[in-house]
Amino acid sequence: MNPHEHEHSSDAGVELPTPTTWPLMCAFGITLLAVGLVTTLIVTLIGFIIGLIAAVGWFRSVFPTPKHTLYALAEADRRPAPVRVSPRRIDHLQYGESSHRTRIPVEVHRYSSGILGGLAGGAAMAVLAVAYGLIVQHSIWYPINLLAASGVPSLATASLETLREFNAAGLTVAILSHLAFSILVGLLYTVLLPMLPARLEWLFGGVMTPLIWTALIYPTFNLINPALAARVDWVWFLICQVSFGVVGGYVVFKSQKVETMQSWSLGQRMGLHAMPQKEKEE
Repeated sequence: MNPHEHEHSSDAGVELPTPTTWPLMCAFGITLLAVGLVTTLIVTLIGFIIGLIAAVGWFRSVFPTPKHTLYALAEADRRPAPVRVSPRRIDHLQYGESSHRTRIPVEVHRYSSGILGGLAGGAAMAVLAVAYGLIVQHSIWYPINLLAASGVPSLATASLETLREFNAAGLTVAILSHLAFSILVGLLYTVLLPMLPARLEWLFGGVMTPLIWTALIYPTFNLINPALAARVDWVWFLICQVSFGVVGGYVVFKSQKVETMQSWSLGQRMGLHAMPQKEKEE
């Protein structure tokens, strides 16, 4: 661009707005003003004073005449060459064609595979949990009652002997909650696995993901299920979580992927049989 074409440009240089710290000071004052609402009145007063002074200083640097600083132009031999405009034209992509502006993942697994994967992983997890109860606690009802303790108040404060006994309410709550969470996590895998490294996505989803969510729920166990937090065997718990991820992730991984509708045309999304635009032009 020619320097003479800009109102703040000349042969001597280019005039740019003068740098100022008033906007940052004003933002700092507003922040203190908000912090004072939950702390003390003194912080609010300090924030109000700083914000007011900064607002006045900012206003004076802009009105009535904005302040500018002259920056000298580089020498002619150091300036970049002007951009050459090519006379050639290109075909612009239209929305819904050639995956224009698609978001990852472009393909996901079917939701039905997520449900099947969740059920398969939940079954593997249940088998190991029952095996733990039978081997360690000598009762298959122990892990079931522990899982149901968050929904059955009587089990939350029950003794060890009570947890080893059959409880109809505990069995019902455990089955429903286990099925619900298994299906939800399986549906999550349909979208998560395609975003993981190819060929090993089931391994990352089956091993790394359970480790991550176990680490995330560990600090909240005392709030969600105090009985489970007090009696849980973390080694067996982690094995059960990984078994769910490996089995469920593998089932979802082996299923067929389908294309997302984000790059489809409006006619395709509505289920209409629309002729491509190029064929119409021909």
